Amino acid sequence: MVELEKDGGIARIFLNRPEKVNALSSSVLEALAAELERLATDDSLRVVVLAGRGKVFCAGADVGELAALNASSAPAFVGRVHRVCAALRALPVPVVARLHGVVIGAGLEIAAACDLRIAAQGTRFAMPEVKLGIPSVVEAALLPRLMGAGRAAWLVLTGEAIDAERAYQWGLVEEIHSFSELDEGLESVVKSLLAADPAALRAQKRLLQLWDESPLAVSVTQSVEAFSRSIAGGNTISSRLKGKKD
Repeated sequence: MVELEKDGGIARIFLNRPEKVNALSSSVLEALAAELERLATDDSLRVVVLAGRGKVFCAGADVGELAALNASSAPAFVGRVHRVCAALRALPVPVVARLHGVVIGAGLEIAAACDLRIAAQGTRFAMPEVKLGIPSVVEAALLPRLMGAGRAAWLVLTGEAIDAERAYQWGLVEEIHSFSELDEGLESVVKSLLAADPAALRAQKRLLQLWDESPLAVSVTQSVEAFSRSIAGGNTISSRLKGKKD
């Protein structure tokens, strides 16, 4: 259901339930969260790629399980979605989502919890929960930060899908490629991330989340402190500049 490939500092995690369009059941969510939480302790980790096997990235929550929810079981299910999203955000390294086919509901929340999103042309994005009689919740709260309030409102209030081109225009994804060139585009992003100083990249991810969640004055103050810590920890600026000249 969840597949991990590790190559040096790169971890690739695949939703591997293609016969169910990678729908998120409780067991899939628990396995994914556990894998992410384990990776968070890996000091050799540099980049994580999250993708889906088969024809789609993720069609959302498992419809059979969703239909069976009641007032007592619903909090635990959405709690599992939140645990995955929180684990993605807690990973100390950048997470790149490789998106294709459809990215729906809880699948879109998981993609939103990643740091960067690369999509294939023709991919469809939707938050259709209101059409099922429920609101979009948990990490749907990230959407206004990514897209702006009005565009996020359009997605969660209408429940209608948008294509990859509109997702790019709205800021939901950072790059789009033809499907045949998706992996090439993804690897280019991974290569850029690997070219950065590992400690600086980890510090930068922490700061990005701080900027997202804290007042401006707090963000600026703590950013200055992070800069000072990185210098005190061993300044690599001169050696990197020299390497570029050479």
